[in-house]
Amino acid sequence: MLDEIRQKIEDEIERLMTELNVELPDRIQKAVELGDLRENSEYKSAKERQEFVQARLNHLTRRVAELSKIDVKQMPYDKVGFGSKVTIRDLDLKDDFVFTITAGDFIDLDGGQVSLASPIGRGLLNAVLGEEVTVELPMGDRRYKVLELTTLPQQLESAKK
Repeated sequence: MLDEIRQKIEDEIERLMTELNVELPDRIQKAVELGDLRENSEYKSAKERQEFVQARLNHLTRRVAELSKIDVKQMPYDKVGFGSKVTIRDLDLKDDFVFTITAGDFIDLDGGQVSLASPIGRGLLNAVLGEEVTVELPMGDRRYKVLELTTLPQQLESAKK
């Protein structure tokens, strides 16, 4: 899981570096050639994109540094946390949901991923198998029961076998 996230971040960094160092300078140069920069929307657009790309690169660089600090050996073996695969039941709707708890930048509900920073991720944090938790959602409180739980340390242990 950590390697997958790290690879996604590194792939995005590579794409953004190409855009920042190759594509955007070309766009800016072409916009400058059009003349008056005060009323040049192409120039303004390229400069705004350049600022966004630089900010995103800074953010991603910090994320890589954070990921390198994660020590799986220090993670709880039996509680919901980063990387946990969880099956929960909505006790009111009687529906079951299966997902993996991911880092804040990686949310893919259709792909079965819920961010640790999301209301459900925060509400389930440190829950144990069989526990019922109440999660505050924008539409109101929901009650869930943890039906199945495989933590990241458990997944890594199984992968070694």
